[in-house]
Amino acid sequence: MTQPRVRLSGISSVAWEHPSDKTALKALRQMPGFDIALRKIFGIIAERTLRALAMGSSVEVSADQYPDLNRIYEEVLETLDSPKRYPLFVSQNPLVNAGAVGMDEPFIVLNSGIISLLEEDQLRYVLGHEVGHILSNHVLYKTLLRLMVQLSRIAFASALSGFAYTAIVSALMEWDRKSELSSDRAGLLAVQQPDVVREALLRSAGGVAKGASIEAFQEQARRYQEDGDTLDSIAKALALLNRSHPFPVQRLKELDAWIDSGEYEKILGGEYETRSAEDEVPSSWTTWKESAGGYGGSLKSSTEPIVDWFRGIGDSARGWGRRAKGSTEE
Repeated sequence: MTQPRVRLSGISSVAWEHPSDKTALKALRQMPGFDIALRKIFGIIAERTLRALAMGSSVEVSADQYPDLNRIYEEVLETLDSPKRYPLFVSQNPLVNAGAVGMDEPFIVLNSGIISLLEEDQLRYVLGHEVGHILSNHVLYKTLLRLMVQLSRIAFASALSGFAYTAIVSALMEWDRKSELSSDRAGLLAVQQPDVVREALLRSAGGVAKGASIEAFQEQARRYQEDGDTLDSIAKALALLNRSHPFPVQRLKELDAWIDSGEYEKILGGEYETRSAEDEVPSSWTTWKESAGGYGGSLKSSTEPIVDWFRGIGDSARGWGRRAKGSTEE
């Protein structure tokens, strides 16, 4: 029998945010031309336009429309103690995906493909994941990225050079992937059953038929991270460049690492930062030090291929340095 879910009263998004997410977002905000892109894009596309598109072309979930999905969503909002309900839509799209969109008044869109693929508790994880994006204030930048990708470069000709446009999109996509690691944690906290999340990731990767194994998928994730040489790591990094999400095996590995760290159980036990504690805002220097320190520690267990590559270069450099020092001392 499934244990009742713990209501995480007053939980702050800080409790689940991945240090890589925080660091990448800080770097993004400091990019030259980023503020110009924000003003130009949101001057062209108003939030009400995005909402009108969803309202006109999708099905809005309510007590009378998709009542079971609505019930799950309401339970997710309660578990994560969301301050409000955000509109939820289902869009006719076979692609297995979902998204949180908007600026001041965000909303969530589930593709019909993900509803067809996942079971009830797996959808609970997906909804928690998207609510996590909203509570972590990811939606502004995610919406910007999607608009920049869709609009032509001509629309930016008066404000940004082609190089600046490409650099900002690349930085947004790098942060976008990191933000998914934070929201996977929020999704896990919403469902509070690790194997449900693992199976959802397995299904998203193709494990949709009888005989698909979570344990074998975890072993595949381990081999993906640990096997191969520097060239393999570069190939993995290149394969990620145009993806909005890390690979499912990477997400699985990161979630397992978070669970193994004990942080997940601490949160369920009531040890977490609350929104009331955010009244005292830390200085920028303090925030940077905490973020940088966490990010540095996470490098040792990161599943990003490019991190593996640079880590390997660093290890080699240290080895060369030791050998060079030894030769001069002989």
